[in-house]
Amino acid sequence: MRTNYMMTVEDVMNELGVKRSKAYSILKQLNNELEKEGYVAVRGKIPRPYWETKFYGFSQKSM
Repeated sequence: MRTNYMMTVEDVMNELGVKRSKAYSILKQLNNELEKEGYVAVRGKIPRPYWETKFYGFSQKSM
């Protein structure tokens, strides 16, 4: 099974068990962090490695 590089709001909802509005809020916060670091952010999506680093402390891709 291939996983997408970018996580969507549905992925965040499933991962955290939160409602859509909370998932969008989290995505917005993470995208703001990416923009402050100089990266291009896509509204409503977040790179899976960045997500894993922020929530689990490491990325599965780096293992």
